[in-house]
Amino acid sequence: MSDTSTLRTAAPRIRPDLELWPDLAQLPEGPRARVSARVANGILRAVCRRLDIQLVHPDEALDPTRPAIVLHDEEEFLLRVGSDGLIGFGEAYLTGAWESPDIAALIGTLGANIDRIVPRWMQRLRRVHVRREPRRHQNTIDGSRSNISHHYDLSNDLFTLFLDPTLSYSSALFPSEVVQNDGHRVALAPAPPAEDASTALTAAQHRKIDRLLDQAGVGAGTRVLEIGTGWGELALRAAARGATVRTVTLSQEQLELARERVAAAGLADRVSIELLDYRLVEGEYDAVVSVEMIEAVGDEYWSTYFRKVDELLAPGGRFALQAITMPHGRMLATRDDFTWIKKYIFPGGLLPSVEAIERITAAETSLRVADRLSMGAHYAETLRIWDQTFSAATPQVRALGFDVTFLRMWHFYLAYCQGGFASGYTDVQQMTFVKESR
Repeated sequence: MSDTSTLRTAAPRIRPDLELWPDLAQLPEGPRARVSARVANGILRAVCRRLDIQLVHPDEALDPTRPAIVLHDEEEFLLRVGSDGLIGFGEAYLTGAWESPDIAALIGTLGANIDRIVPRWMQRLRRVHVRREPRRHQNTIDGSRSNISHHYDLSNDLFTLFLDPTLSYSSALFPSEVVQNDGHRVALAPAPPAEDASTALTAAQHRKIDRLLDQAGVGAGTRVLEIGTGWGELALRAAARGATVRTVTLSQEQLELARERVAAAGLADRVSIELLDYRLVEGEYDAVVSVEMIEAVGDEYWSTYFRKVDELLAPGGRFALQAITMPHGRMLATRDDFTWIKKYIFPGGLLPSVEAIERITAAETSLRVADRLSMGAHYAETLRIWDQTFSAATPQVRALGFDVTFLRMWHFYLAYCQGGFASGYTDVQQMTFVKESR
């Protein structure tokens, strides 16, 4: 028999600041909203039964071994989910209409069974019900700057609170067994770190960066272009190898701190950092490296992105790409959807599939895949550590001026992504390309 306990989380009824969170101010109302709520209720209960998810109220006992949804305001939850699907699901969490003792486990269960959640006949009607992403989120040169600023210019101090000292905001690569699978390699799930989590994460971030630099052939005298600076750690490690690095970003906050870090390391003569769109870069480089930036490119510009890399690489040059990916069929089905992540975290974002990347590079460039490592389980562990560290830093986050709704949003974002990687719904790849002679 499973051990059960009553988890009496005090109802976290959030009263969002309506100037900061205007879309949380009103509940959906009217006949259509009520009908949608009834439909959502039926689907929700059927899914919970089928997937063994506990659907309970705060005073009911919970089995800690099973994922759970704890309803603090069932009416609000159903109205929001019924009217706005997964956006409503996330917004109902922001207002405290529901809670879960382990959001990552809940999302992992849903992600592993995504094709079974909604009946097939309803999936065929998704275009009628699911909102399309606003045109203002298109990744034009001006639009990309705005989209990137929305997330990355929040506050350098905020990111410093939960990232490790390298300030790497991308999947780390922990020690683990690597196996061959269908033409590429897979880094299996890492063991929980035996040492301090921050120390383990720092080492794993260095391992990730060093592997990318090795794959790109970066060494003394290499001319390196980095597309997407982050806070400068990859540029620093490339320059320490004797390379000359040009790195471009669209985040003013990242630019300023990355320049400070480069200057402090005494490497300003080897690293130049510019506020510049990748489409405007000129020159010739022996190596191009880009870490989790392609997710912000947008599918309408993927061809532009890869053709630009091809144009910038010297003959025989190498391109090392780290990309978050999703299955091709799922990407095609959802690429125009307006999701909670796109609304609140990454406007204009879209995860490519490995198939889409390989098709575009094969058809439109001289870039050819030389190596691919899948490491999604490592992102789940990276996110777990980030979420744990962020939660522990709650007082410091509040001191920066972020409110309780933001805290819930950020926790939901990190745990939601952790569940996606743990379930295999999303993955992350290190892909190496070599520029062949035409």
